[in-house]
Amino acid sequence: MYAAPQRPGDSHRVMLRRFVHDVTGIKLPATKDLMIESRLRRRVLAAGAADFRSYLHWLFEDGGLEQETVPIIDLLTTNKTDFFREPAHFDFLMNRIVPDALARAARGRQTRFRLWSAASSTGAEAWTAAMLMARIALTRPELDWAILGTDISHGVVERATLAVYPMEELRPVPQELRERYIMTGERNGRPVGRIVPELRARVRFGNLNLMETPYPVETGLDAVFLRNVLIYFDPPVQASVIRATAAHLRPGGYLIVGHSESMTVRHGGLHQVAPGVFQKQGES
Repeated sequence: MYAAPQRPGDSHRVMLRRFVHDVTGIKLPATKDLMIESRLRRRVLAAGAADFRSYLHWLFEDGGLEQETVPIIDLLTTNKTDFFREPAHFDFLMNRIVPDALARAARGRQTRFRLWSAASSTGAEAWTAAMLMARIALTRPELDWAILGTDISHGVVERATLAVYPMEELRPVPQELRERYIMTGERNGRPVGRIVPELRARVRFGNLNLMETPYPVETGLDAVFLRNVLIYFDPPVQASVIRATAAHLRPGGYLIVGHSESMTVRHGGLHQVAPGVFQKQGES
């Protein structure tokens, strides 16, 4: 059970912000208090609390925090994602990372390729990569690929696993890929698309908190996408997460961060080769 550290004069709002930071690494300043209250409004109602102040009292004085941890984290973590977001990284995957992996083995010999989407949110990043990997495998069947997506939020992991998206979210997917890898239908009267079983068989999702090292993820990975999550961490947490994720790369493997996060990567074993793309040093 988490026990929020208390200091003289701490308010319950301060304790909540500290709790989120300790558990997730995300630092929420006092200026985010209104946002926090707004996002947790449904939990106030679910708990039967009279107001937000009463809800916080229940969390920290009456033991409610233990049962509320999962929904609080789900509601306070940012899950902004898009298919083909920052497309230059997917171009690099297609034109450099995968061809290099294939070139290491003789043509026709099975090439094992493993990719980890380490802050996968609702799965758009992992499914984007999956479509591209599957397209390459059409002409290079020796490519044995698989993708792992992880996120701290249980809700987004469930949605990523289901792999059903409103059609408006799928608009960035090129038509050729939509026609081949997305099944269309309706859900609650709205047009939706679902990723085809062929891809769902090669992609799996699970819960993982980047604050909890070491990670229960295989090593020797060819690529780790760690995009647009480091910006929510303070520098010590950024360094810890980068070090821990890089440990899962094979020598010559690639760590990919968001374009705005390149300056956060200060790791002696990683060399920048493109905007937001770092290669692990050593013999591949």
